[in-house]
Amino acid sequence: HWYAILESLIIVIVLSAMISAILVRNLRRDFSRYNKLATDEEKSEDLEEFGWKLLHADVFRPPAYPMMIAIATGTGVQISCMTLITVIFSAVGFIHPSNRGALLMAILLLYVLMGSVNGYITARLYKTFKGKAWQRATTTTALAFPGICFAVFFAMNILALTQHSTDAVPFTSILLLLVLWFGISTPLVFLGSYFGYKQDAIEFPVNTSNIPRQIPDQPWFMTTTFALIVGGVLPFGSSFVELYFIMSSVWMDQYYYVFGFLLLVFLILVVTTSEITLLFNYFHLCSENYHWWWRSFLTGASVGAYVLVYSFLYFKNLHSNRFSTYMLYFGYMFLASFTLSLMTGSIGFLASLWFNLTIFGSIKID
Repeated sequence: HWYAILESLIIVIVLSAMISAILVRNLRRDFSRYNKLATDEEKSEDLEEFGWKLLHADVFRPPAYPMMIAIATGTGVQISCMTLITVIFSAVGFIHPSNRGALLMAILLLYVLMGSVNGYITARLYKTFKGKAWQRATTTTALAFPGICFAVFFAMNILALTQHSTDAVPFTSILLLLVLWFGISTPLVFLGSYFGYKQDAIEFPVNTSNIPRQIPDQPWFMTTTFALIVGGVLPFGSSFVELYFIMSSVWMDQYYYVFGFLLLVFLILVVTTSEITLLFNYFHLCSENYHWWWRSFLTGASVGAYVLVYSFLYFKNLHSNRFSTYMLYFGYMFLASFTLSLMTGSIGFLASLWFNLTIFGSIKID
């Protein structure tokens, strides 16, 4: 386990250094050229602008489906906060790994309590995107992801009951989940949304023009499909070993107790997802493509797709031919992959937003 962690850590450090070197070197050159163009009037007439500065009037144009991306990002931040706090509590010993009920209850309670963070982030982003249907956005935030989870869980639980499984959840526990959802989580989402809408919209360093700029033809390696395929490889590779141990704990009745390792791997996952998303975001801006909002989210979210694909390979370890086992396994693995996609997608989205705010705030615009 130590060797696997050290290997992934070395790979991450080397690749992080390479990505940082590429970005820092190129950005320094860009800042030097753009600020020189803005100040040196004698030479500015001879030099033609190119690169990401050309997008200053379009880069912060609101994305397609602004409500959907705001809700997805807010939900991802909620899941990220829940995961981080749960792993920290487990690593320091507040939650003992042998008591799985305590771990599951902690996850549920922390998710419910982080509803206010979800509401705040969603409301702030939706207001920035100039959205008007605030009530619908807040209601969807409170109901969408928990509704999907509850629907899958309820269907899987009915299947478990039909098979007379001891893992089936009793009706009273389902009622308790509904109380947590509608009695605590939903009011907290509305409370967070109230404070989010009271805040000013995120202020962009450049103005957006009324007429969208035409995007030039992109080479095949600048397409969204290529970014999704490549973008998930590094984050998935850095956390692959822990994923195997966690899946063995869930599906093979083994105990998982190295939460210190898991905290380290979680931080590695956050760093690698942010870096690979920033790299693709920078290259796409340099190729004069300003549709970065959804692409940044989907590049980060592609990690979940790799986990889902890996779950098909892992299924061979279960040695079961029953239809109910197939349904339970792939139903819950789909839900886990979807949850991870929201988390890593929000990380990539917020990293790209911070990056673009920083670089466009650092140049002089004529």
